[in-house]
Amino acid sequence: MKAVQFAEYGGPEVLRVVDVDEPHAGAGQIRIAVRAAGVNGIDWKVRAGHMRDMMPLTLPVGTGYDAAGIVDEIGEGVRGVAVGDAVFGNGSATYAEYALLESWHLKPAELSFEEAAGYPIPVETAVRILNQVGVNAGQTLLVSGAAGGVGSAVLQIARHRGIAVIGTASEQNQSYVASLGATPTSYSPGLVERVRALAPEGIDAALDIAGMGVIPDMIALTGEPKKVLSIADFSAPKLGAQVSAEPLNAAGALKQAAELFATGAFSIPVRKTFLLAEAAAAQALSATSHGIGKLVIKVS
Repeated sequence: MKAVQFAEYGGPEVLRVVDVDEPHAGAGQIRIAVRAAGVNGIDWKVRAGHMRDMMPLTLPVGTGYDAAGIVDEIGEGVRGVAVGDAVFGNGSATYAEYALLESWHLKPAELSFEEAAGYPIPVETAVRILNQVGVNAGQTLLVSGAAGGVGSAVLQIARHRGIAVIGTASEQNQSYVASLGATPTSYSPGLVERVRALAPEGIDAALDIAGMGVIPDMIALTGEPKKVLSIADFSAPKLGAQVSAEPLNAAGALKQAAELFATGAFSIPVRKTFLLAEAAAAQALSATSHGIGKLVIKVS
């Protein structure tokens, strides 16, 4: 089969489309014929070698963690899914014609493969960090980096939970943030004053998705470092804030996203699609821009 791999750490140019043996589903896994694969920041960070100490790899290795496609093999012990089902989920080496998934859910018929492929990591991350920071219905949450894939998921899941959200985004993306039920504001200096004017009763918790040095402002707004959590600034614990980097099994989060999508309450738009041979361009764009929605590799 055709798959995207890298044989050395480096820039996007190290990615190559190569011929490799097809993988086969082991216990607890399914194999899919990939229709589309999601592009995430972790993809290029692993390829560039930023994660080599935390995630040692034997090179060459495939890239990508999220995908949507058609089940064509089922491993031992797997229940609730059949060959021919359309699913979305996460696994490994998903920029390929076939990939193995460890977590998955049935894809709603009305949800495109391209959009579904962009859901798994953002949805799992959103559910995990909302739970970890401990924000509840009736409270107010500040989100820095509200217009990207994870931000889009956080805003919609928070809205479903009855949480009020103030979200920072660039000027051109603020109408999108508002369309997801959040109150938008900018990244510009004076964040503390702007947010206090927007939420005079205070901020109960804050999530840093963008990693733009906002932890001190978030602590000032919440008044409690432990009510601030980052997925992008790993120096946050030096200030008493939390970080969250270890993913959980995504199946429950994927189920929640599918159910919300079915009611019209959830969507993450596809910003741009790429062909398998354009994986380097997709990862380069992911590393250098932070627009609305998700980047996706269309495989077949």
